[in-house]
Amino acid sequence: MTILIHPNDALVDDISPLPLIPACEHFAGSRHTLLKAFSIQSEYGPVFDITCDCEDGAASGGEIQHANMIVELLNSEHNIHHMSGIRIHGYDHSVWRQEIDILLSGARDNIRYITLPKAQNADQVEVMLEYIQQASQRYNITHPIPIHVLIETHGALNDVYKIAAMKPVQVLDFGIMDYISAYQGAITDNAMHSPTQFEHALIVRAKTEIACAAISSGCIPSHNVTLAIKDYQQTFEDAYRARNQFGFLRMWSVHPQQIKAIIKAMTPESEKIQLASEILLTAQQRSWAPISLNDKLYDKASYRYYWQLLQRAHLSGEKLSTDVQEQFF
Repeated sequence: MTILIHPNDALVDDISPLPLIPACEHFAGSRHTLLKAFSIQSEYGPVFDITCDCEDGAASGGEIQHANMIVELLNSEHNIHHMSGIRIHGYDHSVWRQEIDILLSGARDNIRYITLPKAQNADQVEVMLEYIQQASQRYNITHPIPIHVLIETHGALNDVYKIAAMKPVQVLDFGIMDYISAYQGAITDNAMHSPTQFEHALIVRAKTEIACAAISSGCIPSHNVTLAIKDYQQTFEDAYRARNQFGFLRMWSVHPQQIKAIIKAMTPESEKIQLASEILLTAQQRSWAPISLNDKLYDKASYRYYWQLLQRAHLSGEKLSTDVQEQFF
């Protein structure tokens, strides 16, 4: 009788696997849009994250009240799947430390990740990480909180490999609007939109650097938002191009109509899911030795690729075969 070994046990190598997190990250800042986001998440299931936005969501002067409102919602019955992070203010804003204290003391285990914007360099990120770690200790939070860092300034892009290598960093986000603004008119505003955002040399450089730095350090690269916020097809095309041309594995949504478009574009096609299923089930039966399937050779390097593909499909809510569900999930 063949002993069936799970892929996680059979396919171990020296490269740490990338974090398994949803392909879509939906931003919401007001009470109304957050409640709407929680409602959609309840309907769709745990297939996307919600980022509760303290930075752009809070009115000037109302940052403390806004942070307390987010704590209330994170602790409420609306947060069914507990798949919500927060974006705080950046290093140069006086309120970010207070936000950390309010959120960590109030929401604690209901915070899935923390997003840091506007960093000018790796040193600023390090200062913020140290404060988050100290606050976690103060409030007896024992698990490390994943950190997402927005790359949207010249300095952050220059330090992108250093930032990606910092231990708590899980995601590098590209903030295209602030990045273009930092060029002070040298990049025209049409580069915020498709197709120019995928063709302008300076934007291509930024996206390529972010994706390479992230993946080489075991992080997820997350693509900027589509500004045509209610255009499903444009969102789908942008997400598909970001995934297949630049290697981004996640993308921002800022409108409910963008959520399904992003998930669909970044989920492996059904033909690839079927192929991955067949390869992995066959390989498992052969104790993960090399196999020939449809006159093509597959080995452990291939198996790792298809196992990652299958996990992403599962995370996106794709229906997998009964055999795959039983053997792998």
